[in-house]
Amino acid sequence: MKASSSFDPSARAVGFPPIAAPGARILILGSMPGQQSLRDQAYYAHPRNAFWPIMGCLLGFSPDDPYAHRTAMLQQHGIALWDVLQSCIRPGSLDANIDRQQLVCNDFTSFLASHPGITRICCNGAAAHDLFRRHALPALKPPHPWDILRLPSTSPAHAGMSRDAKLQAWRAALS
Repeated sequence: MKASSSFDPSARAVGFPPIAAPGARILILGSMPGQQSLRDQAYYAHPRNAFWPIMGCLLGFSPDDPYAHRTAMLQQHGIALWDVLQSCIRPGSLDANIDRQQLVCNDFTSFLASHPGITRICCNGAAAHDLFRRHALPALKPPHPWDILRLPSTSPAHAGMSRDAKLQAWRAALS
């Protein structure tokens, strides 16, 4: 979905397909791409989002590398990337503005069945964690063989934690 210069509050934002190799063992979940990401058609496109700098530090690439290289590096390290929501109505980019009555979750049943090596689900922030637990997890048949971790959001809106502290939390979760 291409964003326009003026926001239509009834406009439905539609997310991206997952980035995942067959041997993925970790799934990183955001909530829903922000406006900058939707415009650029790339995960974590906002220049102040710490996701790519953190991944680059942990996986050994530059956050300024081409997007295709960065996503390939995730896949080479067994990391899949997706969002909890397939679509939603949300003015702007803040997760707090997601209309909880108008959201549609991604199909985790099919995704996880086709990626049986996933043993850990890392939620990028409280909103992704809450949305996954409330709206996606109930549709998944037990037993749930994954560790589900809530990590500090890499969003620039989560300024209460330093980038170094975020890096340490993400390092522990991905090791």
